[in-house]
Amino acid sequence: MYNIPEVNLQGKVSDQEWQTRVELAACYRLLVMHGWDDLIHTHVSARIPGTEHLLINAFGLAFEEVTASNLVKIDIEGNVIDSESPFTINPAGFTIHSAVHIARHDDQCALHLHHPDAIAVASCKQGLQPYSQYSAFALASMSYHNYEGLAVNPDEIKRLQENLGNANFMLLRNHGALTMGVTIGDAFMHMYDLLRACEIQVKMQNSGDDLIRVDQSIINGIKAQASIVHTGQTGGQKAWPAMMRRVKRAYPDFDQ
Repeated sequence: MYNIPEVNLQGKVSDQEWQTRVELAACYRLLVMHGWDDLIHTHVSARIPGTEHLLINAFGLAFEEVTASNLVKIDIEGNVIDSESPFTINPAGFTIHSAVHIARHDDQCALHLHHPDAIAVASCKQGLQPYSQYSAFALASMSYHNYEGLAVNPDEIKRLQENLGNANFMLLRNHGALTMGVTIGDAFMHMYDLLRACEIQVKMQNSGDDLIRVDQSIINGIKAQASIVHTGQTGGQKAWPAMMRRVKRAYPDFDQ
């Protein structure tokens, strides 16, 4: 009853799929390490390069139980590809992920969280404010989506896609946060910046002091500045190898 079915796919899938599985499992473990998980809820999904198939967490597993092998491979409609898989997925979580993967074919990863500070900022009428360097990164590519209840209504897909547009950051009103990334590392780093921005905003707004805002001209140029800092690479490409090593030290079995 409490045991997790044992699955070992190493050597049984393509190299690209295995690498995606390892990196996605690492991302789930990083969410635990940062305290961003929410019991068994929320999701990170990733497209297997060169395919129309996605990987997502098995419904019912805690994030520290996610491994490369027990991630579930599905098609864009949420059908499990491997008929022998012992796992299922959460249909409510998949509505959001199917919507954004259909709309953003060039992005590999979508990351959705229920962080309290993200919900607090998303639920403020003015949303994220330019109070920090982190907020400048997010505001350079920000979008919003109104709350429609549990994400199980297929009609919500079109509205999600329209609201997301080309943005890499989305605040879901009364709900949480979503980030997109060309790589899994990019989606993670985008979420890191967004949650830091939300945490700082909540603290600043509770300070009772007059708040200094980042000038819009700086936000407009922040992407160009970031490309200089990262020498032409994205933030995820630069930081991700270190994050992978951090996960391996903390959870030696995540890549099994």
